[in-house]
Amino acid sequence: MDGEDGQPTAPRAPGNRAVVLGVLAATVAVLLVQAVSGTSARLVLLLVFLPALLAGLGTVAQTVAASVWVTAVVVAHSVLFPPGDLPARLGTLLGVVAAEAAVIGLCARRVRRERQLSRMRQVAVALQRQLLRPLPVTTPDVRLDGLYRPLEQDAMVGGDLYDVAETPHGTRVLVGDVQGKGLLAIGTGFAVLSAFREAAFREPRLTAVADALEAAVERHNAYAEQSGEQERFVTATVLCVRAPDSNDGGTDDEGTDDGGRATEVRAVNCGHLSPYLLRPDGRVEPVPLDAGLPLGLAALAATGEPRPERRFTLPGDGVLVLLTDGITEAQDASGAFYPVERGLADLAAVPADALPEALDRRARRWSGGSSRDDVTVLALRPAPEPPAR
Repeated sequence: MDGEDGQPTAPRAPGNRAVVLGVLAATVAVLLVQAVSGTSARLVLLLVFLPALLAGLGTVAQTVAASVWVTAVVVAHSVLFPPGDLPARLGTLLGVVAAEAAVIGLCARRVRRERQLSRMRQVAVALQRQLLRPLPVTTPDVRLDGLYRPLEQDAMVGGDLYDVAETPHGTRVLVGDVQGKGLLAIGTGFAVLSAFREAAFREPRLTAVADALEAAVERHNAYAEQSGEQERFVTATVLCVRAPDSNDGGTDDEGTDDGGRATEVRAVNCGHLSPYLLRPDGRVEPVPLDAGLPLGLAALAATGEPRPERRFTLPGDGVLVLLTDGITEAQDASGAFYPVERGLADLAAVPADALPEALDRRARRWSGGSSRDDVTVLALRPAPEPPAR
């Protein structure tokens, strides 16, 4: 069973009516077998296991009620059909009471742990919503669908990151991958996302946004070094998308109109995987971007110049697919990597909003259902043209 966040939740306790009917049916069945068989064995003691079974699924109140009922049935049976002398009867009764008390204690412990896990999951959901914006997102420029699946699914957050911001300069999109996997990469990812959310609005030029992300990673690495933690780098691609009719807003990010809703995209790549342009006829074109250095490694550049910006056109019927290496590095039993271009071509007829999950399913099938890294897939397409007034 999945919760609202799409994550598995604990099974619900059975209803009181189902518990009452189940306990009564089991009691009648055991007593009938005892009466019909004529055996001297005290089959009624089998009822002691009923509360134990219920303790694994039911509430504490249900387990207590079942335990009291079973104890009463055993006592009544011992009075009506004495098993032997008084010490034997007392020993049986004490054994039943002790067993049921232990069962109630185990049930209470289980319920307490489930509540703790539920609170932890609520915290994780809140953290994920603060770190990663829920998808899909629609702005005047783009419609962005996507899938985010961390390697450690119970944590709900990991080393991949993405964000989208509707700004006066156009819609800015970020996708990235922090060095390392899972929870250890969260701190660096949070630093990058925080810097992006500020710089995306503040900086007219996309290269300046990338510079702000670089500075954020450098500051975080300095803090990590002081704390004795590992320094990390981040691969990322930063995009700016503007619809042809977007207002210039006094910046250098102007749209182009080559007919229809074809949209200009500007991109700065920081060592990340190049995106793919998927056309309706099944053609898949890798978008050639300058590799650039990952965020946090700009000091290695000899020139010290900003990372280059590249422009390209997103056709009105095209889909721009952005990935992390959780997809590209999926391997089959022979060690072969998942053929992303062929996989996207096979999915050309799939609607853009279903494309990320479909691609992830195929990559997981290729790797035998296992994952070695966090997975992020974003499908970006031009926003629908607003109706004419």
